[in-house]
Amino acid sequence: MEATGVYWIPVFQILETRGFEVKLVNAHHVKTVPGRKSDVLDCQWLQQLHTYGLLAGSFRPDDQVCVLRSYIRQRDNLIKSANVHVLRMQKALTEMNVQLHRVISDITGTTGMAIIRAIVAGERDPQILAAFKDRRIKATTHEIAAALTGDYRAEQVFILQQELQLYQVYQAQIAAVDQKIEQCLAEFADKVDVTAHPLPKPKRRGKKPSGNAPSFDLRTHLYRICGVDFTQIDGFGALTVLTLLSELGLDPSRFPTVKHFTSWLGLCPGSRITGGKVKSSKTRPVVNRVANALRMAAQTLSRSHSALGAFYRRLQSRLGAPKAITATAHKLARIFYRLWTSGGAYTDPGVDAYERQYRERLVKNLQKKAHSLGFELVVSSATDECVS
Repeated sequence: MEATGVYWIPVFQILETRGFEVKLVNAHHVKTVPGRKSDVLDCQWLQQLHTYGLLAGSFRPDDQVCVLRSYIRQRDNLIKSANVHVLRMQKALTEMNVQLHRVISDITGTTGMAIIRAIVAGERDPQILAAFKDRRIKATTHEIAAALTGDYRAEQVFILQQELQLYQVYQAQIAAVDQKIEQCLAEFADKVDVTAHPLPKPKRRGKKPSGNAPSFDLRTHLYRICGVDFTQIDGFGALTVLTLLSELGLDPSRFPTVKHFTSWLGLCPGSRITGGKVKSSKTRPVVNRVANALRMAAQTLSRSHSALGAFYRRLQSRLGAPKAITATAHKLARIFYRLWTSGGAYTDPGVDAYERQYRERLVKNLQKKAHSLGFELVVSSATDECVS
């Protein structure tokens, strides 16, 4: 059947539960219908291609994973909707000349929400509002009080109150979805006994958890159902791993090789070749949630003191940030696939190991170039310099 919006989903699920082997076909791959186009001709064309074995079904995970994926996507939608009300609260504060965002990094944190609730409750004294400061805030009480000296107009406070209430409603809905996600994860079969093989210690100790992180122990659930601690990979948090597994499932055999996997993600170089001439090697424009998650993880490596961070910075200086993000995301996809299929553990070789590998490759290329010009390049081990 052809993928048409979301209309194919109920038909696909009903046929699949009845025992049929259903293939979902990308409409872009079968859009060339000979003759006049109609829905009947589309069906006949699909049937004819299927008899020749020319149709490749789109990837769709197991039904249990699809349930988890629906919860995760709904959670993302709720977070995006909640962010809209955060922006509106920020706008109302700015119109009142309350520069709260200049003294605290997040207005939805402990200090920001306490101050906003106090403003909505009727408090206007900057010194009293600044007293809600958490001890972890770097700004002083005097600086916060100066930022809270504004024009508290009644209509803007009313708008702030409504946006705060709507934000709290979305936070309650997100908490309800988190409960469903925890129940869904508990139903997955165990691949590893957490008691016999405990979860390794977190790689980033003492790091503040993400504001959108669920309240339950997500990392332990992911380790239990997949048998691999993917959070040991630099740039991968528990929410990133949850997004990847909810979109991919737990069966890596759906992708025969890592090349199939990266091609499906649209992260590998393109191969537009005509007459033996390469027309373009750009990556294909693919809308893929897994690829987007990998790109976000790659972007967080810009300041990472790891081999992947050094790899990203090297490419960024040479190719620019967009291409460096895509290349690093491709590297992360290959590392994820290797752990996904082998069940091993990831060990970061470190920044020094990458820089040493890069230097060795550079020296080797220089030796080849010197040899082609009739020179001999000798590496001095004592001074660690190249002498020609």
